[in-house]
Amino acid sequence: MNMNLEHGPKVNGVSGDANPTEPEPDTIRSNDLILITGASGFIGTRLVESLLNLGFGHLRCFVRPASDVVAIRRFSIRNGNRVQIEVARGNLLSREDCALATRDVKLIFHLAAGRGEKSFPDAFMNSVVTTRNLLEESARHRCVRRFVNVSSFTVYASAERSRGSMLDESCPVETRPELRGEAYCYAKVKQDEIVKEYCERFRIPYVIIRPGYVYGPGNLAISGRVGIDTFGVFLHLGGGNPIPFTYVDNCAEAIALAGVTKGIEGEVFNVVDDDLLSSRKFLGKYKREVKDFRSFYVPHALSYILCYLWERCSSWSKGQLPPVFNRRRWHSYWRKTTYSNKKLKERMGWTPKVTMAVGLDRYFEACRNRN
Repeated sequence: MNMNLEHGPKVNGVSGDANPTEPEPDTIRSNDLILITGASGFIGTRLVESLLNLGFGHLRCFVRPASDVVAIRRFSIRNGNRVQIEVARGNLLSREDCALATRDVKLIFHLAAGRGEKSFPDAFMNSVVTTRNLLEESARHRCVRRFVNVSSFTVYASAERSRGSMLDESCPVETRPELRGEAYCYAKVKQDEIVKEYCERFRIPYVIIRPGYVYGPGNLAISGRVGIDTFGVFLHLGGGNPIPFTYVDNCAEAIALAGVTKGIEGEVFNVVDDDLLSSRKFLGKYKREVKDFRSFYVPHALSYILCYLWERCSSWSKGQLPPVFNRRRWHSYWRKTTYSNKKLKERMGWTPKVTMAVGLDRYFEACRNRN
C-alpha cells in the first residue's frame, strides 16, 4: 500500500521564542516534525489540538485510508498559515508506509492500536507488529528524539495486590496476559515489551503513558468497570469501587507533555483525574442525568464466584467456552483499587484542567443528545 500525504497550510516559521512552554532543545522544538498515529481517533484528535495549543506547528497525522479527518481539517483551517498539518493515509502493517510516515520525524506519539479486535492474532498484528514496524523504520532514519507509546491500565496484574491497595506506576504488569482472556490486554502487554526492547536496542528515548478509562464526547459507553449489559439487565459489578476516569482533554494533554517534558525518558506514567467517583455514584448520576434503566447489583463475593465457575467451565470444555470471565479479569476490573496521579503531577506539572464535575456534565449532555 502506498501512503498518501495530504498537506494543510504551510508552516510560517514557528520559532521557539513564540512559545512560552518551549521544551529544551534536546527534546523537541516547536517547528520540528511530530508524527501522531491514530490521529483521527477519540484521543488522537484531542492530542492534535493539545499540541497546537502548546505551540507546535508541524504535525503529520497518520490515519487509516478510510478515516474521517474532518476534525483535523478544521484545526488546519482554524490555525491558518501558522501551522503545517499533513494527513498521511496508510497502514502500519506496511513497512513502506511506516518508512514514509517516520521520515524526518523528531517525535512520535503512537496511539494507533487494535482496540476493537476480538481475536488474539488480530490484536497482536494491529498492536505489536505495527509498533515493531514503526520502531524499525524510525531507527533507520536516525532522527527520532522521543517515542511516546500510549498503553493502558489493562496491562497491570492485580491478583497479587491486596484489596483496596494503590495502583501506581510501580505495580507489576501481567506476565501471563493470555490467561486474562482479553486480546486487548495481551496485545498491550506485548506492545509495551517491544517498545522497551526496541527502544533500548536502537537507543530511542521513550516514554510510556497508561491512561485509565478515557471518557467524554466521542466515547459514550459505560465502562465495563461499572458493569455489563446482558439479557436486557445491567449487572452492576463495581459497587463502591473508584473508577479510574480521565476526561479525554486531560488525557490528551498528559500525552502531549510526555513528548516534550525534559528528563523523563524510559519512564511510565499513569493518567487518572482527581475526585474519582465510585461505580455506584457514577451509575446513579447516569440514570438521573441520561436515562433510567434496570440494573441489578452483584456483590463482589458473588461476582468472584461466578468468574471462577466460568473459568472452570472453560477449562472443562477445553476452551470451547472462551474464558472471557475469569479471576484475573475480576481482580483487574472489579476488585477494589485506589489510584494515583502523583507522579504525573510532580514530574510533568500536569493538572486535570477539566474537573470531574465539568467532564461528567459534558459526557452526560453528549449521551442525552445521542439518545
